[in-house]
Amino acid sequence: MTGKVAAANVCEQEPGIAQTAMAEIVHAILSPSEFDLFAEFGQERLLPQGDHLFHRGQPGDTMYVIVSGCIELDFGEDLLVKSLGPNEFFGELGLLIGDHPRSADARAVADSVVLELGNADFQRLVDRDPGLIAYFLRRTIMRVVSNEQVLIRQLRRRNHDLETALDNLYVTTHQLTHTRELVRTDELTGLHNRRGLALYLQECRSHDDGPPQGLLLIDCDRFKQVNDEYGHQAGDRVLQSVANILRSVASEQDMACRLGGDEFCLLLRSADQDTLQHAAEFILSAVHGLMDRAHGVPHVCPVSIGVRLLEPHTDWSEWYARADNALYQAKRLGGNRLHWSRAATVTP
Repeated sequence: MTGKVAAANVCEQEPGIAQTAMAEIVHAILSPSEFDLFAEFGQERLLPQGDHLFHRGQPGDTMYVIVSGCIELDFGEDLLVKSLGPNEFFGELGLLIGDHPRSADARAVADSVVLELGNADFQRLVDRDPGLIAYFLRRTIMRVVSNEQVLIRQLRRRNHDLETALDNLYVTTHQLTHTRELVRTDELTGLHNRRGLALYLQECRSHDDGPPQGLLLIDCDRFKQVNDEYGHQAGDRVLQSVANILRSVASEQDMACRLGGDEFCLLLRSADQDTLQHAAEFILSAVHGLMDRAHGVPHVCPVSIGVRLLEPHTDWSEWYARADNALYQAKRLGGNRLHWSRAATVTP
């Protein structure tokens, strides 16, 4: 059984004395004496099941009292539908204010009879029994205030639900951002990994400044020896030290990346030969400084660096191949040094 059918069944039941007493203040229900007075001046109107008295937004200047049957008030949106039965009234704001937009659709859910009262009818009610009508108006005002309070509570609850939804959205967005960073970040060093590098290169294609201009390919010398002699924890500390040095060199537009194992790269967004030379020398100097301060277990090991100026019309595979060749030459010469790619500069 649907809610509307159940409500219609309730409407068919005559309200008892206790029910009427409980509903007098908040609910739009007339006392027997009020009903008799309204019936004396109101115009009876037959309303077959399914017919509408008025629609939401339509201006009105009459009120209605239900004699028999059941009238449904549909306020739209996700608000509750009200079903009214005998002795209940509605539409009084249209009568009291005049041409007041109806706040609901009013439809008969069963064959009904209603009393219709306009301004002239209501004035005769006032003249006949002003005390009774004053009490009726006082209850009507209290009902309007009560409905307003209910609406305020509903709005507060909606605001709370909205705030909760926004908080959940913020948490979800934060989690997605964190997950995205984890996907592109090397767990040990905090630098970008190969996926992060690929995404960076993809972003560069659509950037106004074009691709990066310089590449340093860095590889740790004798790293396996550190792992073998001092253990993998010492090896991890060496990789983290190299990562920290690269992070200190890179600007917000640059990319420091751990390619895998003990191999790193530094892509400089804006660079010329002097800039790359200075960056590579700084890395070597920082490594030497850490090595000089080490006592016992090493915190870093020497590095070899392949240096390459980049041509904008080529891609990563060619950049890497040229820089890797320079890195190989640096290692062949004993490591712990930088070596330029021959295609980038006349420097041997």
